[in-house]
Amino acid sequence: MAEYDLAIIGGGINGTGIARDAAGRGLSVLLIEQGDLASGTSSKSTKLVHGGLRYLEFYAFRLVREALVEREVIIRMAPHLARPLRFVLPYHSGLRPAWMLRLGLFLYDHLGGRKILPGTEVLDLTHHPVGEPLRREFRQGFAYSDGWVDDARLVVLNAVDAAARGAVIRTRTRLVRAEREDKRWQLVINARGNRETVYARGLVNASGPWAPEVSEGMLKQDKPPHVRLVKGSHIVVPRLFTHDHAYIFQITDNRIIFAIPYEGEFTLIGTTDADFVGDPAAPAASAAEINYLCKAASGYFRVPVTPDQVVHAFAGIRQLYDDGARSAQNLTREYVLDLTGRPAQAPLLTVYGGKITTYRRLAEHALIKLAPFYRQGGPWTENAPLPGGDFPHDGVPALAARARGLWPFLSEQTALRLVRAYGTRLDSILGDARDEAALGENFGAGLTAAEVRYMMRHEFAETPDDVLWRRSKLGLHIKAEGVAALTRFMESGAVTKAGSH
Repeated sequence: MAEYDLAIIGGGINGTGIARDAAGRGLSVLLIEQGDLASGTSSKSTKLVHGGLRYLEFYAFRLVREALVEREVIIRMAPHLARPLRFVLPYHSGLRPAWMLRLGLFLYDHLGGRKILPGTEVLDLTHHPVGEPLRREFRQGFAYSDGWVDDARLVVLNAVDAAARGAVIRTRTRLVRAEREDKRWQLVINARGNRETVYARGLVNASGPWAPEVSEGMLKQDKPPHVRLVKGSHIVVPRLFTHDHAYIFQITDNRIIFAIPYEGEFTLIGTTDADFVGDPAAPAASAAEINYLCKAASGYFRVPVTPDQVVHAFAGIRQLYDDGARSAQNLTREYVLDLTGRPAQAPLLTVYGGKITTYRRLAEHALIKLAPFYRQGGPWTENAPLPGGDFPHDGVPALAARARGLWPFLSEQTALRLVRAYGTRLDSILGDARDEAALGENFGAGLTAAEVRYMMRHEFAETPDDVLWRRSKLGLHIKAEGVAALTRFMESGAVTKAGSH
């Protein structure tokens, strides 16, 4: 029976981040995920790497500083997936005073030691292009920097890199139960209908919103988890503006929402914060939440945003540490790592909370917590690019130009999309293709059989949803007949899947 140094439950950003870090330190790692990688909360975020400007109001300076530093770490380690993004904050005369916004942005500029991202500037919205889509009463604003990231691909590439360093990644594999046998854990897992028993010297519960179920039902822990589940919903509408800035809007209920350029033809608007009770596997944006987001955006945009414009909506369940805050929006975004197990006993580490922006630091802190139980190497991930990310942080245009030179049949749009997904690994997909026909069937929006084959062989993709909504966001662009053709191709059995050999 297989035995590992560390078993990790959960294939979201925290689980895959810990798996990558641990494998790179020389530990043998097993990661199990009941669905697809990033199929829960980690693919349903606002797609930002940001410090969290509004957290300054709650004096969360340590969290904000760590996140501000990590923005640039992620942009450097994954320049194909993450990039700088300028945000416009219109001044709303009825809400936070201008001095408070200036002070907050001053702190935001100086807490994190910026090297890549430009600082804040004051805008005259009556004469600046970013003011054109806004209602006329918004005459002044501020522009500041954060970052955008392809959230689900960030998860996938952490798993890919973990596997390259020796980790075993098992998707569509559920934990049935786990029992501590002094110096090791015995895990019974259900892998696609087949039960197996494996052993691990330590266990990490990084199952996100499923943490209570795992702790109480499968690990039989007596201590109730300090968890509060919060639903965040988003809507996607046809593009509301043509420039490349995003907006952050203050709302009269003291919340903020973002409006972000999304997938070329769309604008992403979110998010809500509402306590959640129910099955975390099936969250959905309610009609009330969609109406809320439309109304909030319409308070700023000159052309109203209405529910009938929504082409796609999604919701994610954030598992946050319950610090007793009265409302969901005021809950701490700090992560908490709860370790149980004496030095002579197999450890259990439970992950509470966390943000995509700080996942890498969370993983480092998890390995520090586990250090008494293992001989392991030191921190290494800060300067180690993710697969395909071994190029300068501003090198995407040059790579896209190179791609069009090598494969002139690519449209400018498709070349840019492929570079932003695969970076320097694009050669592994396109190879010596002389024309588009050499890439096999085209399912629409530039998605070809060659790219899908790569996702299945190297990125753990198994279903059309894995391809269209997590390895890419092409589900917004591909028509029903293309989805049907993709389904036939993936079900044909012609491709050997990652981890199946």
